[in-house]
Formats: sequence, structure tokens, C-alpha cells
Amino acid sequence: MEMKQHHQHPKYLNLIRIRQPLPAIVSILHRIGGVLLFFPGIPLLLYGLQQLLESPESYAALRQLLQHPVSKSALLLSLWFFLHHLCAGIRHLLLDLHLGVELAQARATSKLVLLFGVVLTVFAGMWLW
Repeated sequence: MEMKQHHQHPKYLNLIRIRQPLPAIVSILHRIGGVLLFFPGIPLLLYGLQQLLESPESYAALRQLLQHPVSKSALLLSLWFFLHHLCAGIRHLLLDLHLGVELAQARATSKLVLLFGVVLTVFAGMWLW
């Protein structure tokens, strides 16, 4: 008696269509935010600091650049990345302490991270605009 061989072919996984749970989305955004804060965030921050300290003219030019709505929007987006990264980092520290590891708690803290990140960004945006 001869057995049939079944060949296992790799499955095509469409990562866009896979529905991730909320804690996974918060974790992915935490990582993306950290990468974007590192590059281009740190070089842009250092460039701004250089312009700020170089001369009164470069300070005025930087200030004028930051008054533009596109610059304010980019700054607000960067601020959201920072605030989300901060809140998610605190959540990850609590998870490392084995606090909030149950599924219901993990979902609740993920919602809180998203909520706090958005609320803090809105407050900063009101101050910025």
C-alpha cells in the first residue's frame, strides 16, 4: 500500500488583511514611534538646536519655519509619536512587572495608551496652534 505525499506549500499571508488585536497594534505603533523618534527625530532636533543657538538670524528663521502650518502639523505628529511611545513604554514596564497581563487588562491598558496619547496630543496641539 502506497501513501500519498502531501506537499506543504507556503501560505501567502496578506499582512494588511490580518486583523491584529489592539495590544498588538499598540505594540507595533510603539516600535514604529521609537524608530521615527530616533531617525529622523534626533537629527532634526539637533539641527533645530543648532539653529536656535547659532545666531539671532538663524533663531528668527527657525521660528518662522516653525510657524508654517505644515511644520506645525509635522511637529504635532512627532509629538503624538513621542507621547504614544511614552505611554506605551510605561505600559510595557508594567507588563514587565507582571501587572496587567491578563487579556482583559491588556486590552484595557491598550485602550488607555491610545486615549492618553491622543488626549495629550490634543492638549499640546491647542497650545501649539
